[in-house]
Amino acid sequence: MKIVVTSGKRKTATARAVIRPGVGRVRINKVPIEIHEPELARMKIMEPLIIAKELAKKVDIDVTAQGGGFMAQAEAARTAIARALLEFSGDEELRKAFLEYDRMLLVNDVRRKLPKIQGGRGARARRQTSYR
Repeated sequence: MKIVVTSGKRKTATARAVIRPGVGRVRINKVPIEIHEPELARMKIMEPLIIAKELAKKVDIDVTAQGGGFMAQAEAARTAIARALLEFSGDEELRKAFLEYDRMLLVNDVRRKLPKIQGGRGARARRQTSYR
């Protein structure tokens, strides 16, 4: 029996996907993907499953995501799922399909938040000065 473990990252969220032969069950933090909320995040996570078509129906995927917000977790999970499907199948056509759809399916998004700087409320915002 073949089991593949992969990971994905986005901002401060990390997701780990475990893929094994099965009947097409996908769980995100032990919650079936069909009832995962919010809907926007669910659709984001399902993108690699829709592209993989038949392969997605032959495997069970368990994803654990932690850190960051719900959307960052969803994007980390979709990267982990896409990588897992690719490693499990070893299919070059699937790799091309993923890259053609969205490169972030296979590559972690390296962008991070700009740190806050003293003298203002945020990274770029500054306190106003009056010269009178």
